[in-house]
Amino acid sequence: YPQMVVDKNIPTIEVVKKLTQLEEYDLWKIEIELDKLQVNQEVLQQQFSTLSPGERTKVLLAILFVDESGFQLIDEPTNHLDIEGRRIVSEYLKSKKGFIVISHDKTFLNPVIDHVISINRTDVDVYKGNFDTWQENKDRQDQSELNQKDQLKKDIHRLHETAVKRENWSNQSESQKNKKHYTEKVNLDKGFLGHKSAKMMKKAKTATKRANEAIDEKQSLLKNIEIEEPITLNYEEVKHPDVLVTVDNLQLQHDEIKTPLVDFKVKRNDVVAVLGPNGIGKTTIFKQILGLPQPFKQSGKITVANNLKISYLPQDNELQGNIKQLAMNKKIQPEMVYSNLRKLGFERYLFEQPVENMSQGQRRKVALALSLSQKANLYFWDEPLNYLDVITRQQIIDAIKKQHPTMLLIDHDLDLIDEVSTKKVELH
Repeated sequence: YPQMVVDKNIPTIEVVKKLTQLEEYDLWKIEIELDKLQVNQEVLQQQFSTLSPGERTKVLLAILFVDESGFQLIDEPTNHLDIEGRRIVSEYLKSKKGFIVISHDKTFLNPVIDHVISINRTDVDVYKGNFDTWQENKDRQDQSELNQKDQLKKDIHRLHETAVKRENWSNQSESQKNKKHYTEKVNLDKGFLGHKSAKMMKKAKTATKRANEAIDEKQSLLKNIEIEEPITLNYEEVKHPDVLVTVDNLQLQHDEIKTPLVDFKVKRNDVVAVLGPNGIGKTTIFKQILGLPQPFKQSGKITVANNLKISYLPQDNELQGNIKQLAMNKKIQPEMVYSNLRKLGFERYLFEQPVENMSQGQRRKVALALSLSQKANLYFWDEPLNYLDVITRQQIIDAIKKQHPTMLLIDHDLDLIDEVSTKKVELH
Protein backbone atom coordinates (compact mmCIF):
# COMPACT_ATOMS: atom_id res chain seq x y z
CA TYR A 1 0.00 0.00 0.00
CA PRO A 2 -0.51 2.35 -1.74
CA GLN A 3 -0.89 0.23 -4.86
CA MET A 4 -0.71 1.93 -8.25
CA VAL A 5 -4.13 2.47 -9.81
CA VAL A 6 -3.41 3.13 -13.49
CA ASP A 7 -6.94 4.12 -14.52
CA LYS A 8 -8.93 5.93 -11.83
CA ASN A 9 -11.90 6.62 -14.12
CA ILE A 10 -13.36 3.13 -13.90
CA PRO A 11 -15.72 1.60 -11.33
CA THR A 12 -14.02 0.71 -8.05
CA ILE A 13 -15.08 -2.92 -8.46
CA GLU A 14 -12.96 -3.07 -11.65
CA VAL A 15 -9.98 -1.63 -9.74
CA VAL A 16 -10.49 -4.39 -7.16
CA LYS A 17 -10.55 -7.09 -9.87
CA LYS A 18 -7.39 -5.78 -11.54
CA LEU A 19 -5.41 -5.60 -8.28
CA THR A 20 -6.67 -8.81 -6.64
CA GLN A 21 -7.25 -11.08 -9.67
CA LEU A 22 -10.47 -12.16 -7.91
CA GLU A 23 -13.17 -13.90 -9.93
CA GLU A 24 -16.82 -12.80 -9.65
CA TYR A 25 -17.64 -15.66 -7.29
CA ASP A 26 -14.88 -14.53 -4.86
CA LEU A 27 -15.82 -10.85 -4.60
CA TRP A 28 -17.50 -11.53 -1.25
CA LYS A 29 -13.96 -11.47 0.20
CA ILE A 30 -13.52 -7.74 -0.56
CA GLU A 31 -17.00 -7.04 0.83
CA ILE A 32 -16.02 -8.62 4.17
CA GLU A 33 -12.88 -6.50 4.41
CA LEU A 34 -14.76 -3.30 3.50
CA ASP A 35 -17.36 -4.11 6.16
CA LYS A 36 -14.61 -4.37 8.78
CA LEU A 37 -13.33 -0.97 7.63
CA GLN A 38 -16.88 0.48 7.90
CA VAL A 39 -17.04 1.32 4.18
CA ASN A 40 -20.41 1.28 2.41
CA GLN A 41 -20.56 -1.46 -0.26
CA GLU A 42 -21.96 1.13 -2.71
CA VAL A 43 -18.47 2.59 -3.26
CA LEU A 44 -17.68 -0.51 -5.36
CA GLN A 45 -20.06 0.77 -8.05
CA GLN A 46 -18.66 4.33 -8.00
CA GLN A 47 -15.81 5.52 -10.17
CA PHE A 48 -12.58 5.21 -8.18
CA SER A 49 -11.74 8.88 -8.98
CA THR A 50 -14.93 10.04 -7.20
CA LEU A 51 -14.05 8.37 -3.88
CA SER A 52 -12.80 10.54 -1.03
CA PRO A 53 -9.11 10.15 -0.08
CA GLY A 54 -10.22 8.26 3.05
CA GLU A 55 -12.41 5.87 1.06
CA ARG A 56 -9.57 5.20 -1.39
CA THR A 57 -7.25 4.42 1.51
CA LYS A 58 -9.69 1.91 2.97
CA VAL A 59 -10.46 0.25 -0.39
CA LEU A 60 -6.74 -0.21 -1.12
CA LEU A 61 -6.12 -1.62 2.37
CA ALA A 62 -9.04 -4.04 1.92
CA ILE A 63 -7.55 -5.15 -1.41
CA LEU A 64 -4.21 -5.70 0.32
CA PHE A 65 -5.67 -8.10 2.90
CA VAL A 66 -7.84 -10.12 0.52
CA ASP A 67 -4.71 -12.14 -0.26
CA GLU A 68 -4.24 -14.12 2.95
CA SER A 69 -1.00 -15.71 1.73
CA GLY A 70 0.71 -12.38 1.02
CA PHE A 71 2.96 -10.26 3.23
CA GLN A 72 1.63 -6.72 3.40
CA LEU A 73 3.89 -3.65 3.23
CA ILE A 74 1.92 -0.53 4.22
CA ASP A 75 3.40 2.93 3.69
CA GLU A 76 1.86 5.89 5.58
CA PRO A 77 -1.82 4.78 5.60
CA THR A 78 -2.99 7.65 7.85
CA ASN A 79 -2.04 10.61 5.64
CA HIS A 80 -5.56 11.04 4.23
CA LEU A 81 -7.53 9.85 7.25
CA ASP A 82 -9.33 11.93 9.85
CA ILE A 83 -9.26 11.06 13.57
CA GLU A 84 -12.19 8.59 13.33
CA GLY A 85 -10.75 7.05 10.15
CA ARG A 86 -7.41 6.51 11.88
CA ARG A 87 -9.17 4.79 14.78
CA ILE A 88 -11.07 2.48 12.41
CA VAL A 89 -7.94 1.54 10.41
CA SER A 90 -5.99 1.05 13.63
CA GLU A 91 -8.67 -1.38 14.90
CA TYR A 92 -8.67 -3.13 11.52
CA LEU A 93 -4.88 -3.63 11.46
CA LYS A 94 -4.93 -4.76 15.10
CA SER A 95 -6.90 -7.81 13.93
CA LYS A 96 -4.29 -8.65 11.26
CA LYS A 97 -0.92 -10.42 11.51
CA GLY A 98 2.27 -10.52 9.49
CA PHE A 99 2.70 -7.04 7.97
CA ILE A 100 5.09 -4.09 8.10
CA VAL A 101 3.66 -0.59 8.41
CA ILE A 102 5.47 2.74 8.07
CA SER A 103 3.88 5.50 10.12
CA HIS A 104 4.83 8.32 12.47
CA ASP A 105 1.48 8.59 14.25
CA LYS A 106 2.01 7.30 17.80
CA THR A 107 -1.69 7.09 18.69
CA PHE A 108 -2.38 5.07 15.54
CA LEU A 109 0.63 2.74 15.90
CA ASN A 110 0.54 1.80 19.58
CA PRO A 111 -2.43 -0.63 19.42
CA VAL A 112 -1.36 -2.03 16.03
CA ILE A 113 2.27 -3.15 16.29
CA ASP A 114 4.21 -5.62 18.47
CA HIS A 115 7.72 -4.93 17.08
CA VAL A 116 9.58 -1.81 15.90
CA ILE A 117 12.26 -1.74 13.21
CA SER A 118 14.14 1.49 13.88
CA ILE A 119 16.26 2.73 10.95
CA ASN A 120 18.96 4.88 12.54
CA ARG A 121 21.75 6.99 11.07
CA THR A 122 24.33 4.19 11.17
CA ASP A 123 22.46 0.96 11.91
CA VAL A 124 19.09 -0.74 12.30
CA ASP A 125 17.57 -1.84 15.62
CA VAL A 126 14.64 -4.16 16.29
CA TYR A 127 12.58 -3.77 19.48
CA LYS A 128 9.85 -6.03 20.81
CA GLY A 129 6.94 -3.79 21.79
CA ASN A 130 5.09 -0.78 20.41
CA PHE A 131 5.93 2.88 19.67
CA ASP A 132 6.10 3.76 23.39
CA THR A 133 8.58 0.90 23.96
CA TRP A 134 10.78 2.22 21.16
CA GLN A 135 10.53 5.80 22.47
CA GLU A 136 11.55 4.78 26.00
CA ASN A 137 14.54 2.84 24.66
CA LYS A 138 15.52 5.69 22.34
CA ASP A 139 15.30 8.29 25.12
CA ARG A 140 17.42 6.09 27.36
CA GLN A 141 20.01 5.50 24.64
CA ASP A 142 20.06 9.20 23.68
CA GLN A 143 20.66 10.21 27.30
CA SER A 144 23.46 7.65 27.59
CA GLU A 145 25.07 8.97 24.41
CA LEU A 146 24.66 12.58 25.57
CA ASN A 147 26.49 11.69 28.80
CA GLN A 148 29.12 9.93 26.73
CA LYS A 149 29.32 12.97 24.45
CA ASP A 150 30.18 15.23 27.40
CA GLN A 151 32.95 12.87 28.48
CA LEU A 152 34.23 12.51 24.91
CA LYS A 153 34.34 16.30 24.50
CA LYS A 154 36.49 16.51 27.63
CA ASP A 155 38.75 13.72 26.34
CA ILE A 156 39.05 15.35 22.92
CA HIS A 157 39.89 18.73 24.49
CA ARG A 158 42.54 17.09 26.67
CA LEU A 159 44.06 15.26 23.68
CA HIS A 160 44.19 18.52 21.70
CA GLU A 161 45.92 20.26 24.59
CA THR A 162 48.42 17.40 24.97
CA ALA A 163 49.28 17.46 21.26
CA VAL A 164 49.77 21.25 21.27
CA LYS A 165 51.93 21.14 24.42
CA ARG A 166 54.05 18.33 23.00
CA GLU A 167 54.63 20.26 19.79
CA ASN A 168 55.46 23.48 21.67
CA TRP A 169 57.84 21.58 23.97
CA SER A 170 59.56 20.01 20.97
CA ASN A 171 60.02 23.35 19.23
CA GLN A 172 61.17 25.07 22.42
CA SER A 173 63.63 22.26 23.28
CA GLU A 174 65.19 22.43 19.82
CA SER A 175 65.42 26.23 20.00
CA GLN A 176 67.09 26.14 23.43
CA LYS A 177 69.58 23.49 22.31
CA ASN A 178 70.60 25.52 19.25
CA LYS A 179 70.84 28.69 21.35
CA LYS A 180 73.10 26.94 23.91
CA HIS A 181 75.44 25.70 21.20
CA TYR A 182 75.73 29.16 19.71
CA THR A 183 76.23 30.84 23.13
CA GLU A 184 79.06 28.49 24.03
CA LYS A 185 80.57 29.16 20.59
CA VAL A 186 80.80 25.46 19.91
CA ASN A 187 81.84 24.58 16.41
CA LEU A 188 78.41 23.42 15.21
CA ASP A 189 77.97 20.47 12.95
CA LYS A 190 75.04 21.74 10.88
CA GLY A 191 74.29 18.29 9.51
CA PHE A 192 74.08 16.84 13.03
CA LEU A 193 71.78 19.66 14.18
CA GLY A 194 69.60 19.27 11.12
CA HIS A 195 69.31 15.54 11.78
CA LYS A 196 68.39 16.13 15.47
CA SER A 197 65.86 18.83 14.50
CA ALA A 198 64.20 16.57 11.92
CA LYS A 199 64.06 13.75 14.49
CA MET A 200 62.34 16.00 17.05
CA MET A 201 59.84 17.27 14.46
CA LYS A 202 59.08 13.70 13.39
CA LYS A 203 58.35 12.78 17.03
CA ALA A 204 56.07 15.81 17.38
CA LYS A 205 54.18 14.95 14.17
CA THR A 206 53.80 11.30 15.22
CA ALA A 207 52.43 12.40 18.60
CA THR A 208 50.01 14.82 16.88
CA LYS A 209 48.91 12.08 14.48
CA ARG A 210 48.28 9.68 17.38
CA ALA A 211 46.26 12.37 19.19
CA ASN A 212 44.18 13.09 16.06
CA GLU A 213 43.53 9.35 15.55
CA ALA A 214 42.37 9.10 19.18
CA ILE A 215 40.12 12.13 18.64
CA ASP A 216 38.61 10.63 15.45
CA GLU A 217 38.01 7.33 17.24
CA LYS A 218 36.21 9.03 20.11
CA GLN A 219 34.13 11.21 17.76
CA SER A 220 33.04 8.10 15.82
CA LEU A 221 31.58 6.59 19.01
CA LEU A 222 28.59 8.98 18.83
CA LYS A 223 26.49 7.10 16.32
CA ASN A 224 22.75 7.42 16.29
CA ILE A 225 21.85 10.31 18.55
CA GLU A 226 19.71 12.87 16.80
CA ILE A 227 21.07 16.26 17.85
CA GLU A 228 19.00 18.64 15.74
CA GLU A 229 19.18 22.36 16.25
CA PRO A 230 15.83 23.65 17.54
CA ILE A 231 13.65 25.28 14.91
CA THR A 232 12.00 28.66 15.46
CA LEU A 233 9.12 30.46 13.80
CA ASN A 234 9.75 33.97 12.46
CA TYR A 235 6.90 35.09 14.70
CA GLU A 236 6.12 38.71 15.58
CA GLU A 237 3.59 39.11 18.35
CA VAL A 238 1.12 41.96 17.83
CA LYS A 239 0.65 44.25 20.84
CA HIS A 240 -2.98 44.94 20.02
CA PRO A 241 -5.76 44.01 19.45
CA ASP A 242 -6.22 41.09 21.82
CA VAL A 243 -8.56 39.25 19.38
CA LEU A 244 -7.07 38.66 15.92
CA VAL A 245 -9.86 36.64 14.28
CA THR A 246 -13.59 36.48 15.05
CA VAL A 247 -15.84 33.96 13.29
CA ASP A 248 -19.45 34.70 14.14
CA ASN A 249 -22.16 32.17 13.15
CA LEU A 250 -20.36 31.36 9.89
CA GLN A 251 -21.87 28.97 7.37
CA LEU A 252 -20.83 28.46 3.75
CA GLN A 253 -23.02 26.95 1.04
CA HIS A 254 -22.62 25.99 -2.62
CA ASP A 255 -25.25 23.88 -4.37
CA GLU A 256 -25.81 20.88 -2.08
CA ILE A 257 -22.63 21.44 -0.07
CA LYS A 258 -23.02 23.18 3.27
CA THR A 259 -20.49 23.62 6.08
CA PRO A 260 -21.55 23.36 9.74
CA LEU A 261 -22.43 26.54 11.62
CA VAL A 262 -19.25 27.65 13.39
CA ASP A 263 -18.47 30.31 15.97
CA PHE A 264 -15.07 31.05 17.59
CA LYS A 265 -12.39 33.65 18.35
CA VAL A 266 -8.62 33.54 17.99
CA LYS A 267 -6.93 35.62 20.68
CA ARG A 268 -3.27 36.61 20.81
CA ASN A 269 -1.08 33.52 21.56
CA ASP A 270 -4.01 31.12 21.06
CA VAL A 271 -3.34 27.89 19.17
CA VAL A 272 -6.84 26.99 17.97
CA ALA A 273 -7.26 23.45 16.61
CA VAL A 274 -10.16 23.03 14.15
CA LEU A 275 -11.35 19.41 14.37
CA GLY A 276 -13.82 17.36 12.36
CA PRO A 277 -14.10 14.48 9.89
CA ASN A 278 -12.76 14.71 6.34
CA GLY A 279 -15.03 16.58 3.95
CA ILE A 280 -16.86 18.58 6.62
CA GLY A 281 -15.34 21.89 5.46
CA LYS A 282 -12.33 22.67 7.66
CA THR A 283 -10.07 23.73 4.76
CA THR A 284 -12.99 25.60 3.13
CA ILE A 285 -13.45 27.65 6.33
CA PHE A 286 -9.69 28.37 6.44
CA LYS A 287 -9.75 29.67 2.87
CA GLN A 288 -12.83 31.81 3.53
CA ILE A 289 -11.15 33.47 6.54
CA LEU A 290 -8.05 34.09 4.39
CA GLY A 291 -10.20 35.68 1.66
CA LEU A 292 -9.18 33.15 -1.01
CA PRO A 293 -11.55 32.83 -4.00
CA GLN A 294 -14.27 30.21 -3.49
CA PRO A 295 -17.74 29.62 -4.99
CA PHE A 296 -19.43 29.58 -1.58
CA LYS A 297 -22.20 31.87 -0.43
CA GLN A 298 -21.47 33.11 3.10
CA SER A 299 -23.82 33.71 5.97
CA GLY A 300 -22.48 35.03 9.27
CA LYS A 301 -19.46 37.28 9.75
CA ILE A 302 -15.67 37.00 9.64
CA THR A 303 -13.53 39.74 11.21
CA VAL A 304 -9.73 39.71 10.85
CA ALA A 305 -7.60 42.39 12.53
CA ASN A 306 -6.03 44.94 10.19
CA ASN A 307 -2.47 44.80 8.86
CA LEU A 308 -1.76 41.26 10.03
CA LYS A 309 1.13 39.34 8.48
CA ILE A 310 -0.30 35.87 7.84
CA SER A 311 1.60 32.71 6.94
CA TYR A 312 -0.52 30.02 5.27
CA LEU A 313 0.69 26.42 5.04
CA PRO A 314 -1.81 24.64 2.76
CA GLN A 315 -2.62 20.95 2.93
CA ASP A 316 -1.33 20.07 -0.54
CA ASN A 317 2.32 19.88 -1.63
CA GLU A 318 1.83 21.43 -5.08
CA LEU A 319 5.04 23.50 -5.16
CA GLN A 320 6.87 24.24 -8.42
CA GLY A 321 10.43 25.44 -9.06
CA ASN A 322 13.52 25.41 -6.86
CA ILE A 323 13.73 26.55 -3.24
CA LYS A 324 15.41 29.87 -4.05
CA GLN A 325 12.65 30.83 -6.50
CA LEU A 326 9.92 29.89 -4.02
CA ALA A 327 11.60 31.95 -1.29
CA MET A 328 12.02 35.00 -3.54
CA ASN A 329 8.34 34.77 -4.60
CA LYS A 330 7.37 35.07 -0.93
CA LYS A 331 9.94 37.85 -0.32
CA ILE A 332 11.92 35.62 2.06
CA GLN A 333 15.71 35.48 2.24
CA PRO A 334 16.66 32.10 0.67
CA GLU A 335 19.44 31.67 3.26
CA MET A 336 16.82 31.64 6.04
CA VAL A 337 14.88 28.89 4.25
CA TYR A 338 18.08 26.88 3.70
CA SER A 339 18.94 27.25 7.39
CA ASN A 340 15.50 26.00 8.48
CA LEU A 341 15.70 23.10 6.04
CA ARG A 342 19.07 22.05 7.45
CA LYS A 343 17.55 22.11 10.96
CA LEU A 344 14.80 19.84 9.62
CA GLY A 345 17.41 17.32 8.46
CA PHE A 346 17.19 18.30 4.77
CA GLU A 347 20.24 17.36 2.64
CA ARG A 348 22.17 20.21 0.97
CA TYR A 349 22.32 18.49 -2.42
CA LEU A 350 18.54 18.95 -2.73
CA PHE A 351 18.71 22.77 -2.51
CA GLU A 352 19.02 23.26 -6.29
CA GLN A 353 16.60 20.53 -7.35
CA PRO A 354 13.03 21.23 -8.57
CA VAL A 355 10.65 20.71 -5.65
CA GLU A 356 8.18 18.83 -7.86
CA ASN A 357 10.81 16.07 -8.28
CA MET A 358 11.19 15.54 -4.51
CA SER A 359 9.48 12.99 -2.28
CA GLN A 360 6.29 13.95 -0.43
CA GLY A 361 8.21 14.24 2.85
CA GLN A 362 10.86 16.50 1.27
CA ARG A 363 8.19 18.70 -0.33
CA ARG A 364 6.42 19.01 3.00
CA LYS A 365 9.65 20.12 4.66
CA VAL A 366 10.15 22.78 1.97
CA ALA A 367 6.60 24.11 2.50
CA LEU A 368 7.13 24.06 6.26
CA ALA A 369 10.52 25.84 6.02
CA LEU A 370 8.94 28.58 3.88
CA SER A 371 6.21 29.13 6.49
CA LEU A 372 8.72 29.07 9.37
CA SER A 373 10.89 31.66 7.59
CA GLN A 374 8.05 34.02 6.67
CA LYS A 375 7.56 36.91 9.11
CA ALA A 376 4.09 36.43 10.58
CA ASN A 377 1.72 37.51 13.36
CA LEU A 378 -0.72 34.68 12.62
CA TYR A 379 -0.31 31.17 11.20
CA PHE A 380 -2.85 29.09 9.29
CA TRP A 381 -1.45 25.53 9.19
CA ASP A 382 -3.49 22.87 7.38
CA GLU A 383 -2.27 19.34 8.27
CA PRO A 384 1.38 20.36 8.74
CA LEU A 385 2.54 16.89 9.89
CA ASN A 386 1.59 14.94 6.75
CA TYR A 387 4.54 12.84 5.46
CA LEU A 388 6.89 14.05 8.22
CA ASP A 389 9.16 11.84 10.32
CA VAL A 390 9.13 11.45 14.12
CA ILE A 391 12.08 13.81 14.73
CA THR A 392 10.60 16.64 12.60
CA ARG A 393 7.19 16.25 14.25
CA GLN A 394 8.75 16.65 17.69
CA GLN A 395 10.73 19.69 16.51
CA ILE A 396 7.47 21.37 15.40
CA ILE A 397 5.72 20.55 18.66
CA ASP A 398 8.67 21.90 20.69
CA ALA A 399 8.83 25.13 18.64
CA ILE A 400 5.09 25.85 19.06
CA LYS A 401 5.19 25.11 22.80
CA LYS A 402 8.23 27.35 23.28
CA GLN A 403 7.11 30.37 21.22
CA HIS A 404 3.32 30.31 21.74
CA PRO A 405 2.53 31.75 18.28
CA THR A 406 -1.02 32.74 17.38
CA MET A 407 -2.19 29.90 15.17
CA LEU A 408 -5.19 28.26 13.54
CA LEU A 409 -4.42 24.58 13.07
CA ILE A 410 -6.05 21.68 11.23
CA ASP A 411 -4.64 18.23 11.93
CA HIS A 412 -5.72 14.70 12.76
CA ASP A 413 -2.66 13.82 14.85
CA LEU A 414 -3.95 13.67 18.42
CA ASP A 415 -0.46 13.99 19.91
CA LEU A 416 0.09 17.33 18.15
CA ILE A 417 -3.38 18.62 19.04
CA ASP A 418 -3.15 17.62 22.70
CA GLU A 419 0.39 18.98 23.06
CA VAL A 420 0.00 22.43 21.47
CA SER A 421 -3.64 23.52 21.25
CA THR A 422 -5.04 26.00 23.76
CA LYS A 423 -8.55 25.75 22.32
CA LYS A 424 -10.45 23.22 20.18
CA VAL A 425 -13.23 24.00 17.70
CA GLU A 426 -15.14 20.84 16.74
CA LEU A 427 -17.20 20.74 13.56
CA HIS A 428 -20.13 18.30 13.47
